Amino acid sequence: MKRKILPLLLLTFSTFSYAQNCDCESNFNWVKKTFEENDAGFEYIISKKGRDAYELHSQMYLEKAKQLPNDKECAIVIDKWVRFFRDGHIGIKYLKEPVQETNFTVENIPVNEKDFKKYLSKKKTQDKYEGIWSFGSYVIAIKRRNNEYVGTILYSTNKNWKVGDVKTVFTENDGTLYLGNKSPQKISKITTIGNTYLKLNTTILQKKYPEIKEDATISKEIQWLDTAKPLFEKLNENTAYLRIPDFEISEKKHIDSIIEKNKDIILATKNLIIDVRNNPGGSDASYSSLIPFLYTNPIRTVGTLFYSTPLNNQRMLELSQNPDFDKESQEGFKKYYETLNASLGKFVDIFNKDVFIQTRKEITRYPENIGIVINEKNGSTTEQFLLTAKQSKKVKLYGKTTRGMLDISNVNIIESPCKDFELYYGLSRSYRIPDFAIDDIGLQPDYFIDGSVSEYNWIKFVDETLNSK
Repeated sequence: MKRKILPLLLLTFSTFSYAQNCDCESNFNWVKKTFEENDAGFEYIISKKGRDAYELHSQMYLEKAKQLPNDKECAIVIDKWVRFFRDGHIGIKYLKEPVQETNFTVENIPVNEKDFKKYLSKKKTQDKYEGIWSFGSYVIAIKRRNNEYVGTILYSTNKNWKVGDVKTVFTENDGTLYLGNKSPQKISKITTIGNTYLKLNTTILQKKYPEIKEDATISKEIQWLDTAKPLFEKLNENTAYLRIPDFEISEKKHIDSIIEKNKDIILATKNLIIDVRNNPGGSDASYSSLIPFLYTNPIRTVGTLFYSTPLNNQRMLELSQNPDFDKESQEGFKKYYETLNASLGKFVDIFNKDVFIQTRKEITRYPENIGIVINEKNGSTTEQFLLTAKQSKKVKLYGKTTRGMLDISNVNIIESPCKDFELYYGLSRSYRIPDFAIDDIGLQPDYFIDGSVSEYNWIKFVDETLNSK
């Protein structure tokens, strides 16, 4: 659960003094003190890395902060300081972004589609980049110019662009893509996919001319991986495919809806592929409708301990006063607040349960085999879903090791006294640690998909593996 909380530190003299001196050093000291006193993972990491290493790290970044003005560069330095502890559920968000320049200009090169096609048709050997490509609201002509490639506008529904405007310039290694407002974005990764797709960072272009036949599987998998909403498809007689790109609570109704709509097909199909690649997490409630299909035995979920401090406990108090919750929920939050406040400075099990055990009466015959497709962008709730799913005899994980951000959770967000940035930190830690740590380690797949398999052939790979059993 993520919720913005206003800091109780306004009640302390120390914060008052920081607020009077809004320089980078003061902001660094405020973050350091606040984090040390409130983050649920602070002492755990100190016990692993050592107090001396922490003091050296802090001194180094304090010296950097002393040399900086109180601006975005300062926020970046402080963010690097907190990364000593972990990569996820932590960070600094700068709030005073400068107003973006709007008067960007780009080079304009006269281009004629008919002449460009004639130029391409005369080439004895086709260049993999040269051609007419489409993406989003743009159709561009990419042509080689000396040692680089230049993409110019042929058509666009974006009124900010006209024919001949240069949309991208790149080499084999890097380049520039101009965004909708014509601001430049650095291209650091250029990849060809199949015969007719080009990926510039995360932007995918499709070749329209010269016309080349593309593998239908690749085209499908590009669409699946790019979708923002859950989708379902019956791949063949033996395998059904379910794509879930996000577990945010706002997506629960869409996930539940598509599962309910296709429930009969899922229950009549031997294999089910659940694709959660790039799913960053969200709410545990969002995957509840998947449990009946994968359940084979009692599911054990290890609980969490909340670190009790005046600042941390304020969240429960605010939830107890939030009119968006019903009276029963408000009373529950108030009880948690009182329980936490009675044990300041300690870790508290507000649920009085270190392990939750979920049982079901029914085990479905189908799906018999479930392949869950994962990658390095999976974290938080998605990793909790994977911990749940891995307990099933039906389930195997396919792909690459996940991000690793689950041990320290329940993010609190507080604004700095000078209102320059927000600090993100964790309120709770899992009972799993240190015996089964996931942060900065991740969850490994049962079947590692190596680099020789394109990410747009992963589903084909998993389907073939499931059907070979």
